[in-house]
Amino acid sequence: MNASELIRKVRRIQIHTSRVTSEALAGTYHSAFRGRGVEFEEVRPYVVGDDVRTIDWNVSARAGSPHVKMFREERELCVMLAVDLSGSLDFGTQSQFKREMVAEMAATIAFSAIRNGDKVGLLAFTDRVERFVPPRKGTRHVLRIVRELLALKPQGTGTRIGEAVDEITRIVRKRSVLFVISDFMDQGWERSMSVARGRHDVIPVVVSDKAEESLPPVGLLELEDPETGETFLVDTSDRGVRARFASAAGEDRARLQQAFRRMRMDAVEVQTGADFVKPLAEVFRRREARRGR
Repeated sequence: MNASELIRKVRRIQIHTSRVTSEALAGTYHSAFRGRGVEFEEVRPYVVGDDVRTIDWNVSARAGSPHVKMFREERELCVMLAVDLSGSLDFGTQSQFKREMVAEMAATIAFSAIRNGDKVGLLAFTDRVERFVPPRKGTRHVLRIVRELLALKPQGTGTRIGEAVDEITRIVRKRSVLFVISDFMDQGWERSMSVARGRHDVIPVVVSDKAEESLPPVGLLELEDPETGETFLVDTSDRGVRARFASAAGEDRARLQQAFRRMRMDAVEVQTGADFVKPLAEVFRRREARRGR
């Protein structure tokens, strides 16, 4: 990708995600994630509808009329994006590669964060940490993150989600909202995610493609594992082969969903070529509803 093409892609993502965050996610993002706490702001006269539990009885006694305490949420959060750039992300059959969708989702979350005054950081990974961008504020900083995701040429091809999450747990001391964006074609990451959940608010984002769920009946098909380079021949005209492939894909998805439920994590599931805003906003709304209980 040359410089002018990169600039065009970054600009396109900026325009698209800016519209998305303002139209669909601005309110739900703010409501879904708590600030670090609340701090006292002022005392003012009571008006009908105020929570009686906020009445300041000392001030009310001195003033001769009810007054309530007002508090302000300490809003600033730290949002960390752990983004998978392994070989399996360079795949897609629905108008875009998974890696392109990953970049758009990361940008959307990042723009939502800075609109609310939060900091955003990035850890891009494969089977190693490829790039770490410390959390900062501002549009320019988010555009840097998008450029990194689009232009970075990874040194590794495999996937080590657990090691990436462990690295964030080690270097990010402040409690953060951690989005782990990956196709989760990996094993042995559960313990690392559970440990991270004890310190951070962890949200898995699972990116997939329709072709990973079922095989089309197109005869002999040579497939290549993008992470290992291994190739193998598959007879897709065989119904049994297609059925076993679909069954294995369904079992993998069910195991993944079960793992997230066990760890009590709100997972976002998206597919290439589809609208990712709706499932993202739905998770934000569920979190907002739980806060209101």
